[in-house]
Amino acid sequence: MGATIKHIDVKGIQVPIIFEEQKSLPILNLQLVFQNSGYIQDKDKSGLVSLSSKLLNEGTKELGATAFAQELEENAISLTTSNGFETFVIELSNLKEQSNKGLSLLTDLLKSPNFSQDTLDKLKTIQNGSLKRKENDFDYVAQNQLKSVLFAGTALENPSSGTIETTSKIQLKDIENFITNTISLSNLIIVAGGDFEEEEFEKFIKPFLETLKVGQKNEFQKINFISKNDEKTLIKDTEQAYIYFGSSFNADSKDEENYKAKVASFILGGSGFGSRLMEEIRVKRGLAYSAYGSISINKSHTYFNGYLQTKNESANEAKDLVKQLVAQFVKDGVTQEELTAAKNFLTGSEPLRSETLSQRLNSAFTLYYRGLEQDYSKKELEKIQNLKLEDLNSYIKSHNEINNLTFSIVRK
Repeated sequence: MGATIKHIDVKGIQVPIIFEEQKSLPILNLQLVFQNSGYIQDKDKSGLVSLSSKLLNEGTKELGATAFAQELEENAISLTTSNGFETFVIELSNLKEQSNKGLSLLTDLLKSPNFSQDTLDKLKTIQNGSLKRKENDFDYVAQNQLKSVLFAGTALENPSSGTIETTSKIQLKDIENFITNTISLSNLIIVAGGDFEEEEFEKFIKPFLETLKVGQKNEFQKINFISKNDEKTLIKDTEQAYIYFGSSFNADSKDEENYKAKVASFILGGSGFGSRLMEEIRVKRGLAYSAYGSISINKSHTYFNGYLQTKNESANEAKDLVKQLVAQFVKDGVTQEELTAAKNFLTGSEPLRSETLSQRLNSAFTLYYRGLEQDYSKKELEKIQNLKLEDLNSYIKSHNEINNLTFSIVRK
């Protein structure tokens, strides 16, 4: 049937509900998505939102982490909190017969999170241990170094997990303030599906929603940046060079021509074997085992980015080759053969992206969140199928800004 979108009035707030009924399995999957509430809200406390989501996975103050987890396990209920850059998400899933129990535990959790200094100290120790181990994960190091340069001065410049230095400065009151301000009706989008009829689900969820406060709406933040031809190299004792790169890509999540970006991205570096980057860097020259590049279009920001690993002594050659390939791609565009192959894959693989309930709900949420119609994906496929070579190449040439590549290199 596909997802439907309605709004339910709670304390004067029109809360959107994205819902799909699925009778094949007796389950409930519920996501509370708080928009403009991801680590974009870290501000000068990098890692705050990450620690906050982890604290909500530590149960209630009354039961503590162990007893709360046991309660979930005994009833086959999954209740987890996570965050991205733009969103803060609480997800509940269970058998339909355990729905009341699951919602009750969720209500208890939000009413009395495990705000205690001991819990925070434990989470900091775990977080800092993870960050310490990642100091030798050179993909992680190179990626974060790229963000610090490419997105300098914006909310994207810091790693989502923060650093050991920033994490140590986060206090319990910071997490309390974030969770208190974030968990509100004004920021909420409900995404749900399962063995419920639509009216049945609304009746089920309404009492829970009444327990949430109205709160203040977090204003949407657009991340504006202009990339430069820049490079930052970090010398480490590593067996190979890790090369990450990125640049501006001037587009908006609601642009009608984004389907062209999808095709261009697939051909340049998103398709694995057969892509320009993979063919030229690995197949023809043997400089890397893999090489990828893609155009990422989000509501708050868009950019082109990619990565590869190569021998230390080949780092400069590989970097220069990436520059040449991107410049050639912008200047000359793609071939009819590349376009035909991209069309066949993108249109042929679309059914695989909507097989499961979670995939369909995620797609419905993404379209709603970006302000697009629910039939956008179908129309996009039609546009891709009808895309002409000259129109795609004209579009590619209009995005000369991706030539302003910033490189982050970790090498010996």
